[in-house]
Amino acid sequence: MNGAEFDVLVIGAGPAGLTAAWELTRKSTLRVGILEADPVYVGGISRTQRYKGFLFDIGGHRFFSKSQEIERLWSEMLPGDFLQRPRKSRILYDRALYSYPLRAFEALRNLGLWESVRCVVSYGWARLLPTRQPRTFHEWVANQFGERLYSIFFRTYTEKVWGMSCDELSADWAAQRIKGLNLGAAMLDALIRSLGLSRASGAPAGRDTVKTLIESFRYPRKGPGMLWESVATTVQESGARLFMGRQAVRFTRDETTGGWTVEVRRDDGTREVFRAAHVICSAPMRDVVGAVAPLPVCAAAARTLRYRDFITVALVLRDEGGLFDDNWIYIHDTQVRVGRIQNFASWSPDMIPQPGFACLGLEYFCFEGDSLWDSSDAELIGLATREIEALGLVSKDQVVDGCVVRQPKAYPVYDEGYRGVVDAVRAEFRERYPTLHFVGRNGMHKYNNQDHAMMTAVLTVENILAGRERFDVWGVNEDAEYHEELRPDRAQALEGEREVPQRAAR
Repeated sequence: MNGAEFDVLVIGAGPAGLTAAWELTRKSTLRVGILEADPVYVGGISRTQRYKGFLFDIGGHRFFSKSQEIERLWSEMLPGDFLQRPRKSRILYDRALYSYPLRAFEALRNLGLWESVRCVVSYGWARLLPTRQPRTFHEWVANQFGERLYSIFFRTYTEKVWGMSCDELSADWAAQRIKGLNLGAAMLDALIRSLGLSRASGAPAGRDTVKTLIESFRYPRKGPGMLWESVATTVQESGARLFMGRQAVRFTRDETTGGWTVEVRRDDGTREVFRAAHVICSAPMRDVVGAVAPLPVCAAAARTLRYRDFITVALVLRDEGGLFDDNWIYIHDTQVRVGRIQNFASWSPDMIPQPGFACLGLEYFCFEGDSLWDSSDAELIGLATREIEALGLVSKDQVVDGCVVRQPKAYPVYDEGYRGVVDAVRAEFRERYPTLHFVGRNGMHKYNNQDHAMMTAVLTVENILAGRERFDVWGVNEDAEYHEELRPDRAQALEGEREVPQRAAR
């Protein structure tokens, strides 16, 4: 069955894909199509799930960016429906709760004087004799915090998330996610907080604010999916066409025009064919490269890219008072499999449909097809109920209901070989397939936050509309410094005058 022809076809209706459609419909008259594999939800991993009136996130999404451009986009996309929320998260370690970011006196009290001294000595030793050019997550964090704090506050949770030793995980992930933070910075911030001198809640973050230390964030009243559902409606009203329940399975390039024929599998198994001059792709890089015909040279390498999968067990329970009010708690406990626990009411009260109840999200990290992934929903709800009681957070008798959401390919894995593979894909596609544009977290195999995924889409659209590669989209990542009016997010990505083939699919 034939689909339709577009000037630009967007693969994936997550933050990157929908931002691309938003920019295209606002800035051009190009015909835009969007393919989304999910038959119900837009937003990708930033969607909001619904269960009997309860709303919950897949992983939790704070709306905070050092890019004023992205902050303005959010405000335009969802005017009047953002809440300013206090950021509260803690670490559960050895049955004690530690505020995160750390509070100096609390940490000292919980760890005890002797353990605190060992941590400081370990940090001093690491600063005196650091690992030169750290390759692994372990080496990078030990350099920044010392071996002792690495083993207490980083190792257990990180190995739960990734399912591998911290000695196998690339230092790139730590450099992206914990950039600008070390024990010295954390101690200074902890002392300020402990003395009650922290910045007023809701005040804008300065240009040097470490993301890990932010105190408040914006959040849509009914979860991040509220924003992306609004964007999907707006772009369709502006002329874009959204096709749900469609998975792109084959990409064929016309060697004469540079355009693309995209074969799509629908939910019912039938096929459709779409054509477009440009394809903006936020689907997983491994899958896309393997679906291009003829097969790219880098396809064999791309098959080695790995992803970590994710399960949320949402427990509905009677709120009898005394429930923790954290956005989430990190579980540094090897006796349980849960990695993090969210309280969705702490993100927004509108996530809970009736008083006297609460909804907690227990997050489990796994690989698709392993024993956890293949457990039944009933088994996973039972496991979550037992573990939250074992942690002393909730009595199992409070739990009245639950549901399970499995999210494949939630996190691109930063193992030892990933960077060489991504570089090979970038190089070949830049030269041979310049009208297929990778954007977003999975599209670029880059553990970006939502704001960075959006910026890759914004700059990709500008490249297409300009007819040349003005911006190197790969320059947008966690290492970017986002200042206000100077907009170096664009300056650092400035590439030059390289031509991008243009053709309208008429």
